[in-house]
Amino acid sequence: MKNILKITIALAFVTVLSSCWGDKSKPNYQYMPDMYKSVGYETYSENPNFNNGMTTQAPAEGSIARGKVPYDYKDTNEGYEAAKLDLKSPLEVNEANLENGKKMYNIYCTSCHGKTGAGDGTLVQRDKFLGVPNYKDRDITDGSIYHVIMYGRNMMGSHASQLTAKERWQTTMYVQQLRTELLK
Repeated sequence: MKNILKITIALAFVTVLSSCWGDKSKPNYQYMPDMYKSVGYETYSENPNFNNGMTTQAPAEGSIARGKVPYDYKDTNEGYEAAKLDLKSPLEVNEANLENGKKMYNIYCTSCHGKTGAGDGTLVQRDKFLGVPNYKDRDITDGSIYHVIMYGRNMMGSHASQLTAKERWQTTMYVQQLRTELLK
């Protein structure tokens, strides 16, 4: 019994060892050759695999890019008014959201609106921009603030490319907190 085990182990060892040498010019057997050698197409070249015959394809209709949230309000006065009435924050008002909102506000808003939202930022003091509104003088809601951050309004440009949807809502929360403090 011990001899059979020793012979089996020796044969297995010799078989494994012999597979390391041999004719290297002959490739190994490929089970799925198309996985080893895929057909590459240039970006704007013709491609017979698609209906329109082109390699570059438009995104599927109705698809949303990863990390993007659709915003259904148009960049018009009607869109602003609709957002002002209907749009509500999906985030809970808590310390973490307010803290990040404050951080984003200090980066993007303080230079014009000032630290307290009184419209007295550095650029206003240096007469670079005039007429920046004080938050307490405005009839604003979460929806109107978010809409203005998204598209801009009057002299203020859009900040949609600098802030994610979540950061826009956090900044909106912080602006509402500043407004509440100014109204006291």
